[in-house]
Amino acid sequence: MNGKIIGIGLLAAAVIAGGGMWYLQEYHFYDRLDPSAVAPTVMVDGAPLPLATTGVEAIDADSSPLRWRACFRLAEPLPAGAEPFAQPTPLAAPSWFGCFDYAQLTRDLESGAAAAYLSRPEIRPDVDRVIAVYPDGRAFGWHQMNDKTPERGVMD
Repeated sequence: MNGKIIGIGLLAAAVIAGGGMWYLQEYHFYDRLDPSAVAPTVMVDGAPLPLATTGVEAIDADSSPLRWRACFRLAEPLPAGAEPFAQPTPLAAPSWFGCFDYAQLTRDLESGAAAAYLSRPEIRPDVDRVIAVYPDGRAFGWHQMNDKTPERGVMD
């Protein structure tokens, strides 16, 4: 009988811990950003150039420099000379942030249906902001680790 009680207690603790971890990763740390505070850019001739956008939705978290995600539509075509981003790797967003489908975005970047551009280098130490743009003006942004200083092994 005591073994069953201990087993049930351990199982209950595991379920509670797992549910808590899921909630923290999926909801707790993320904040929706005010669309007027999000100013997507693209690097042109070594400087960030602001982009005219509509329909901005964005999230971020203080717990990691990689949690920033954005969905928006370009009001104008990208400027000539926008700097391509060589190895874009979109990261998953929380499931409730429905506009950002990283799996589809990854497939579209690999197939050439979308193109990636450097938005801001070193937005945080060893982290670049990347945007992916579709021909119809849809665009998505995320933060991605860069390998400019791999010998350090850690972020500042």
